[in-house]
Amino acid sequence: MKININQINFNIIPDDFKFIEEKIPIVFLHGFTGSSEDWTFIFDKLPEKYSPLAIDLIGHGLSDSPENPNFYTCSAIINQLDLIFNFLTIKKLILCGYSMGGRAALSYCIRYPQKIVAAILESTTAGITDYTLKKEKVISDFLLAEKIRKEGIKSFIDDWMNNSLFQSLKKLPDFENIKNKKYKNNAIGLSNSLIGFTTGLMPDYWKKLNLLNFPILLISGNLDEKYTTIAKEMKLKLPDAEHKIANQCGHNVHLEKPDVFVKFVKEFLKKIEREYL
Repeated sequence: MKININQINFNIIPDDFKFIEEKIPIVFLHGFTGSSEDWTFIFDKLPEKYSPLAIDLIGHGLSDSPENPNFYTCSAIINQLDLIFNFLTIKKLILCGYSMGGRAALSYCIRYPQKIVAAILESTTAGITDYTLKKEKVISDFLLAEKIRKEGIKSFIDDWMNNSLFQSLKKLPDFENIKNKKYKNNAIGLSNSLIGFTTGLMPDYWKKLNLLNFPILLISGNLDEKYTTIAKEMKLKLPDAEHKIANQCGHNVHLEKPDVFVKFVKEFLKKIEREYL
């Protein structure tokens, strides 16, 4: 379904989502170039007491892709998510985000910890601390943003999926189908996402992780050494976190190893039901 938030249309699945008081919403946020459809595989595998919901972040999927990059900043995305939750009358939720969606989820958790029951962060970082590295990331992402606008979606996606992060993903039998779905994104939307929500401009949340007192599940693939190392470092700073590593898996655990991802999530939900709910 589409909902209008401050003159921007956001796409949400399932179409018939309604907040039910007795159920706990689990909101899924996709990664860069992804969409809400990436999460449908898990919807019918969750226990009955949970109500799944996936959102097309601004500039992705069937949500709008405004020209103004100010709509894509970290602060803007946090506000958009909160307005969506308010529109749906969701007061408490579990947030699950992958990569860019994980950064959005973590950012929301930092701003509104009182609204979070728990969080699941897959292949996610708490930001970049070093100023020089932040500057380099901004320059790199701005150049990529320009490339998208000049060369178009197909050329960019083809190059993007050659990134070393996705080498194991490319071995999947349905990889071409995964890539074809990414072609449906909007060049302006992806370009502005890189400009507004680059990790280089995202706040550094490392010193705020200790403030998150709710349960957090960190997930990474063992072939993705960079984000597995980051997850290990985040776990040390979070008061109540566990880290699950999927074997023979790269950056995108939920697409490469969906059964393993579901297993990790269901085990985590059982734990928080037993200890917190």
